[in-house]
Amino acid sequence: MLRPNIAQELRAIVGDNWVMDTPEDCFAYSYDATPLYQSLPDGVIIPGTVEEVAAIVKVCARENIKIVSRGSGSNLSAGTVPIEGGLVVVLTRLNQILEIDQDNLTTTFQPGVITANLHREVEQLGLFYPPDPGSMNISTLGGNIAECAGGLRGLKYGVTKDYIMGLQAVLPNGEVLRTGGKSAKDVAGYDLTKLLVGSEGTLAIITEATAKLIPLPETKRTMLAMFQDLTGSAKAVSRIIAERMIPATMEFLDNATIRVVEDFARIGLPTDMGAILMIEQDGPEAVVERDIRKIAEICRKEGAVEVRVADSLEEGAKLMQARRFALSALARVRPTTILEDATVPRARLAEMVEQINAIAKKYDIQICTFGHAGDGNLHPTCMTDERDKEEIHRVEQAFEEIFLAAIKLGGTITGEHGVGMAKMNYLSLKVGDTGIEVMKALKHAIDPQNIMNPGKLFARDTRRRVVVSGGGHLNHHGHGNGCECNEHTAS
Repeated sequence: MLRPNIAQELRAIVGDNWVMDTPEDCFAYSYDATPLYQSLPDGVIIPGTVEEVAAIVKVCARENIKIVSRGSGSNLSAGTVPIEGGLVVVLTRLNQILEIDQDNLTTTFQPGVITANLHREVEQLGLFYPPDPGSMNISTLGGNIAECAGGLRGLKYGVTKDYIMGLQAVLPNGEVLRTGGKSAKDVAGYDLTKLLVGSEGTLAIITEATAKLIPLPETKRTMLAMFQDLTGSAKAVSRIIAERMIPATMEFLDNATIRVVEDFARIGLPTDMGAILMIEQDGPEAVVERDIRKIAEICRKEGAVEVRVADSLEEGAKLMQARRFALSALARVRPTTILEDATVPRARLAEMVEQINAIAKKYDIQICTFGHAGDGNLHPTCMTDERDKEEIHRVEQAFEEIFLAAIKLGGTITGEHGVGMAKMNYLSLKVGDTGIEVMKALKHAIDPQNIMNPGKLFARDTRRRVVVSGGGHLNHHGHGNGCECNEHTAS
């Protein structure tokens, strides 16, 4: 718990109703959507203005209290678990869309805005904010920025960092920093905006952002291509890109995922197929119609047993929603669902999936794989039970081999979920020892007290997914007795 004088000072900043410091109240903020991690904070505070955030941080800097900033807690890398206790700063009250500038094609918003809400607001004006993480109906934009979230449209439109033009952020000493702005060109000094995007709350607390918008595409069409094997689907993906077509969305489901999703969504997916591609193209109507015809032809040439084009926008939305339901469908299978995001060059897609399947068989665990075929971002998802310690150990070993396989194929340990605690022991595989030292130097320069989201990104002397509790008395994995935690992308 917070010391009484500190709790009183914090209440004076935000009001009595917005500070919680009993174990019962703090429990809901001791975990996020990443299974097997939990640690109780000393307190929780919910500020309503940037001035309040700055005042809170100044108190924490003076008293050397650790800070974890948090939105909806939907991230999948244990990025918002308060591993060293301290204060969780919840940003959900900062939830206003401050401006939609139709002259400059930008929008300015606070970090607590739900991602899907921004989509709806700008699309009503004929504008478009493309980043669409699978958790967009619950994730906050501040969390998307902190994790540099991706989504289904990443192939054609990029990810969060490609749209954030400027930020307001509170630094670890309580000072307020502004970076970037609405200017289309700006090379004045270091790109501090890009430095903060994807920094996972370890450098500052984001309190406002300005993002680029683009015109809303005129129309879109959706299709399914069914293949008997993985190789055909992977070749189709490569051929489509080689033909200079960049679909808005190109999603992949393996057979195990197809069966589980169909059981959940009941949309008529053929459960005997080895793989399905879900492809969506958007843009001018004539271009979309041309591309869909050419994509269908390529898929057939590469062995697609059936190609199904949606007859309406409504049918297309239903098909794509089935992909978004993949995690929810898989989560029904067993008590614990662990979703990862190993990423490889798209030409190595089939090889990576085959290795995932071989690794799952080797360790006798159940893994279903789906993901963003167009950009090689795969989501191997293990259905397990955290109460079975021996099986969890095998899951640990399997995912370590999966990450190593991704690196060997020219890929990375994470395409969109971030490092957090879940992958900090593997970060050096991607960036090397020199990269780690550069990152640590930046962290120390900006946050010399190490109060901003400590215990994340950089490896420590604990095994992956085994947590030492922070402010509370929790069991081996950080869970209280009988607790089971579950659920998707950026906090």
